[in-house]
Amino acid sequence: MSMIQPYFQNLYQRTMREAYDLAFSEITEALKTGGSCLDCGANSGSSLKRIQQSIPFDKANYSGVEWSPELCERAQANGYNIIQADLNKVLPFENDSFQCIFGLSVLEHLLNGCAFMKECHRTLAQDGTLVLLTPNISTFFTIALLIAGKMPSSGPHPDSNALLANEELLKVSRLELTPDTESETPSHCHLVVFSYRVLHRYLKMIGFADVKGYGFGLYPFPNFMQPMLEKIDPYHCHQMVFVARK
Repeated sequence: MSMIQPYFQNLYQRTMREAYDLAFSEITEALKTGGSCLDCGANSGSSLKRIQQSIPFDKANYSGVEWSPELCERAQANGYNIIQADLNKVLPFENDSFQCIFGLSVLEHLLNGCAFMKECHRTLAQDGTLVLLTPNISTFFTIALLIAGKMPSSGPHPDSNALLANEELLKVSRLELTPDTESETPSHCHLVVFSYRVLHRYLKMIGFADVKGYGFGLYPFPNFMQPMLEKIDPYHCHQMVFVARK
């Protein structure tokens, strides 16, 4: 496995870069004409800086929700409107509050992702935009691991240090990502991971009028083939970006 790990790490890095680029492109497009946004899983507010690199955007129109009290305190000390709250529960905002809501690498960490998406629909303004970036459970890579009797990792950090050390699990995330394997409150663990078809269908079921999906990273094919393959088969790509308009 050690021989293929650098190959898949390279694929993963390109996949995440391209997926985030598209997601932020859609976010800035939704905010070009004004309005406010809600950053779900806001960390300490780094998304605002990236938005401001593309369009003029007033800090006062940016709100965020973050689970970690420490990150919220850091963000608030820097003047960001980021509150501590649980995205599995009712969002503490009025109906039709935001022009754009986004959750990037967040949905897969929630116990109640379906309720979260309903809350996004409720708190979006009419014609508002939801942007989600999340992994896809229905990938050829996952299928191959299962056929081989392997256990797909539940997140960017494999679930067990012992399994990782014995090469039973494959870590493809960047090396500098701080591990929290086997901690009491792992922040990188994936709980519920949607497939492309199911997520597309569910967003329509809860009332979004226009839903578009994009796939990134059709493994194990090399990077030079990815742009073409992602358009042909987004259904089995490693990462998904969904843009849903209310």
